Amino acid sequence: MLRQPPPLVLLVALASLVIQFFPDWRTTLLYDRAAIAQGELWRIWTGHLVHFGWAHLFVDAGLLLIVGWIAENQHRWFMRLGLVLMPAFISGCMFWLEPGLARYGGLSAFNLGVLLYIAAQGWRRDWTDWFWPAVIAIYIGELVYEYYRGGSGGGAIRFDDPGVSVATGAHLAAAGYVLLALGAARLKSIRRQPPGTEI
Repeated sequence: MLRQPPPLVLLVALASLVIQFFPDWRTTLLYDRAAIAQGELWRIWTGHLVHFGWAHLFVDAGLLLIVGWIAENQHRWFMRLGLVLMPAFISGCMFWLEPGLARYGGLSAFNLGVLLYIAAQGWRRDWTDWFWPAVIAIYIGELVYEYYRGGSGGGAIRFDDPGVSVATGAHLAAAGYVLLALGAARLKSIRRQPPGTEI
C-alpha cells in the first residue's frame, strides 16, 4: 500500500518547477560540459533539474512523481541513494563517454532508471508476471529506437530549443546504474542468507 507522497520526490519536482520560471538560473544550473570542465561541478546534479521547455518539464516532473512515489515506498534505499548517486553517475558517463555532448537537461534518464529498477524488482518477485517484462521490453525498445534515430527519436516531447534532441547515452547510463544497483542488492541478499540455503 502506498503512503503519502515522499517529501524528497516532491522537493525535486518543485525545484524543477521553480528553476523553469527563471531562465538565468537554467543557464547557471544546466549540465554544460565546458563549465563542468572548468570546475562548476554542481551542474553534474543540477543539470537534471533543468528542462528545455514547459512540455519537457511537465512530462519529466509528472513521471518523477509517479515512479518516485512507488520507489520511495517499495525501494526506499535505492531511491534515496539514487537521488544523489544516479545523477552523478549519468553525468559522469556523459562527460567521459560522450565528449561531443555539450549540454544536457532533464529528469528523463533518472526517471527511466527508477522505472527500470522497479520493473526488475517486480519481475524478480514474480517470474510469471508478464507486466514487468513488458515494461523492461518497452524500455529496451525505446533505447533501440532512440539509437537508430540518432538521438532524435524516442518521445513526442517538443523542446523549446530546436538544437536539443533526446540524449540516448544518458538513458543508457541510467540503465548501467540500475544494473550495478541490482548487482549490489543481489550481493547483499546472498550475504544475508544462512549457510546451506538455496536462493
